[in-house]
Amino acid sequence: MKARVVGYWICTALIAFAFLPGGIFYLMRQPQAVEGVEKLGFPFYFVIFLGVWKVLGSIALLAPRLPVLKEWAYAGMFFDLSGAVVAVLATGGVWWHVAAPLVVMALLFGSWALRPADRRVTTR
Repeated sequence: MKARVVGYWICTALIAFAFLPGGIFYLMRQPQAVEGVEKLGFPFYFVIFLGVWKVLGSIALLAPRLPVLKEWAYAGMFFDLSGAVVAVLATGGVWWHVAAPLVVMALLFGSWALRPADRRVTTR
């Protein structure tokens, strides 16, 4: 049981570490973030849109309780990462721009699958 909790927190911390700073860089309109998003064919305003949701999703995963909000955060992060893979493949990006979001998706799945009962949505 303890290994499951440790695995959950390792995966969750790595996800938050990937999304929170990235979201902040997007909100700060860092040139590399803007260039990367525009290179994929998205408009400038998409940088702010993604930044807001990356920051809020990270906070939701780390906050205690709120299982429904966490489910939405997991889903949003999955959509973000899978969208990044598709966008990079569609625009002919380099292989590691595909591999990186796939690795983060594996960590996201680990966090979701290992989450404790108090962080799960229960059906009645």
